[in-house]
Amino acid sequence: MKIAILGMGCATCNKLEDTVRLAVKETGVDAQIDHVKDIKQIMAYGVMTTPA
Repeated sequence: MKIAILGMGCATCNKLEDTVRLAVKETGVDAQIDHVKDIKQIMAYGVMTTPA
């Protein structure tokens, strides 16, 4: 599974990444987590508000 955290690196975005990483660890899910911070890449997902 691939999980993308979309956000520019604000405190809320970083908290979301921490929460996702903890949930993945606690559940034992095999997942690759990427934090996408580039605005052009975020917009390519069709997201206009972050974190997402």
